[in-house]
Amino acid sequence: MQTTDSDRQQLNDLMNGWIHRDLGEWESLRQLFHPDGTIEITWFEGLASDFVDGSMRMGASDLRTKHMIASPRVTFNAAGNKALLETNAMIMAENTRLNLGCECHNRFYDLAEKREGCWKLFHRQSIYDMGTFTFPLGVVEIDPQTVAPLSARIRRAGVPAGKKRLPAGPGICHPRQPT
Repeated sequence: MQTTDSDRQQLNDLMNGWIHRDLGEWESLRQLFHPDGTIEITWFEGLASDFVDGSMRMGASDLRTKHMIASPRVTFNAAGNKALLETNAMIMAENTRLNLGCECHNRFYDLAEKREGCWKLFHRQSIYDMGTFTFPLGVVEIDPQTVAPLSARIRRAGVPAGKKRLPAGPGICHPRQPT
């Protein structure tokens, strides 16, 4: 099977489709994945459909997020029906109640498959490269004991010791952990 410019465009559109997450367009976000698609990120690991449900709950919380997505590097398999997409991204999050946020630089590492003529994701993983806390309305006093473990997570971003993602857990950047 030959890959075409149309294949590349469909895959690029999948990456740009992450805007549906930030806009709360949940059914459009759900359509980026095959029904058996999975996702592995800081606060969630499992079926993409369950991730969308969790994102809906998170969207109703004090946490606001924004994803800046770059163009993907695409590598096709020999048959041309599967692709690996590596995409640089930046995630900005803000807890409006706490006046505290974070910025993380990451890479989405996606596996896509063309089924019935349509490209969709069947696995998304985020590799966190670096990150920092932010103070949207100015520096606020925070409890050092509360922030210490979170700060270490953001600083190391889950990369040492062979880890590919941050350990899951509630915290300042993810105060209400969806399940």
